[in-house]
Amino acid sequence: PHRDAPGAGADDRAALLELAIAGEPGLSVDRRELHRDGRSYTVDTLRGLRAERGPAAPLAWLVGADAFRDLATWHEWTDLFDLAHFVVAVRPGHGLERLPPALERACAGRWATDAAELAESPAGRLLRLDMPLHPASATELRRRLREGVDTGDWLAPAVAAEIARRGLYRTP
Repeated sequence: PHRDAPGAGADDRAALLELAIAGEPGLSVDRRELHRDGRSYTVDTLRGLRAERGPAAPLAWLVGADAFRDLATWHEWTDLFDLAHFVVAVRPGHGLERLPPALERACAGRWATDAAELAESPAGRLLRLDMPLHPASATELRRRLREGVDTGDWLAPAVAAEIARRGLYRTP
């Protein structure tokens, strides 16, 4: 609900993600959000994961800083802190300065200084993950794909080949 259509369908994006993580131990693609009728909300996904994993299992939700800054606009957003930890990926130029007041208040006292702290409780902590300087962003990647501009090493070769084969993200 928070983004424009990305230029490829959800099933296509899930298939690309499966290609990207092929051979990575412990990683899998969860398609539960693709099978819901209507809008899919993070709170519903986390409730499902929490029900499957149990009340004591630590869960962490990775989100970009740009999306995290808008967290207070998400459906039932305050419940998210009871369901999972947040790992907030911060890129240069897309930091966590000037959070909206309601989000700033909700974050007070939740910031962890080390990833190990997330294993100590099932939910409710925040961890800043500083990302190295890299020009890649989803928006810029989609623009390059749409315009047929070289994406360099931004995509795994199998993913780039599949996007080209299917003609995804191209301007119709």
